[in-house]
Amino acid sequence: MSYIHPPPSRPPSSLGLLVSVRATGRGIIILSGPSSCGKGVVAAALRRTLHLPERCHISMGDALRRTIHSARTDASFRDRLGADYGIWPDRCVYDVEQNDPALVAKARHYEAELYVRYGSDPSQLDWLDYCVTCGLLVPDPWSEGIIEGVIADLATQHESIILLDGYPRTEVAARHVLDLSERHRIPIIKVIHLSVSKREMHRRALGRQRADDTPEMLERRYAFYVDHVQPSIEFLKSQLGSRAVVLVDAHQPAYATNGELDLEYSVRNVANAVLMALGVSRHILENLEDGD
Repeated sequence: MSYIHPPPSRPPSSLGLLVSVRATGRGIIILSGPSSCGKGVVAAALRRTLHLPERCHISMGDALRRTIHSARTDASFRDRLGADYGIWPDRCVYDVEQNDPALVAKARHYEAELYVRYGSDPSQLDWLDYCVTCGLLVPDPWSEGIIEGVIADLATQHESIILLDGYPRTEVAARHVLDLSERHRIPIIKVIHLSVSKREMHRRALGRQRADDTPEMLERRYAFYVDHVQPSIEFLKSQLGSRAVVLVDAHQPAYATNGELDLEYSVRNVANAVLMALGVSRHILENLEDGD
């Protein structure tokens, strides 16, 4: 069992949380929300606090970017990409005989932009790269194949608490997670929905100065969140019950005595709110310790 105890005074600046607990057993904790809501930072803080191995934090965005990078730089991985994930680097995304017609039509909609980036015959791998960069929907079979491999590998371990960051993002993917949970006998412990306003999302994203964080791309990502991510969370709530899904305010700023934003303490505020939400499922939290 574990309970959240506030410290007697403000702790020193660090990404540690108010308490250190240990998570045991098997289960999936899903972290969802719009772009730039802090899923990755909160997941990293929770992983340290719950004493989870780094491999137990699965970021869908990182997994997609890692897949693209490996396919571009590792010839053997590139050769396995089609067989393992159904993403063929040598198949043009416009080929109606080797792609779903809806996928071809969607790719054609962005033909001018694709031509500038990849030339006249962009591959399925190029389309994956474009989707990830621009915040578009990655074809469900591709994301399912990537996430399936990672979770199946962790599921072979006797005890495995998984922080699933950024997946699912559609109702189809949500159904896939439920299926994975059942087949591998890993229950979904909690769905944490991190919430920030569109204005705050823009402020955070533009502040990190990533090349693909343009105002146009951010508008696309937020529209995607409204049209696809939110409905996927509502679907999970309908299947798992309302108590399994928790909305957490991801904008809980803390300020230093000089008035400047204390980013580390702000992260701690959000991460502790998530921990308190997880406290509803007390069977996964035990061995309360002081400090990290």
